[in-house]
Amino acid sequence: MAESVYKIIELVGTSTESWEKAASAAVARANQSLRDLRIAEVSELDMILEDGAVTAYRAKVKVSFKYEGAE
Repeated sequence: MAESVYKIIELVGTSTESWEKAASAAVARANQSLRDLRIAEVSELDMILEDGAVTAYRAKVKVSFKYEGAE
């Protein structure tokens, strides 16, 4: 097997409906500009509150992709 190198970036996705949709939003956006996505790991979940009510869900997601050279 050939040796490979992967780069990891951290994104924050948001949704007014759920953490799952927030994480999916981050991955969907990454997929628009990055090639060869490999793994997505949810590293943190939080919520935005207004007047004591949840208005948005946030998911911090680490996404890895095959590294092909200089940025």
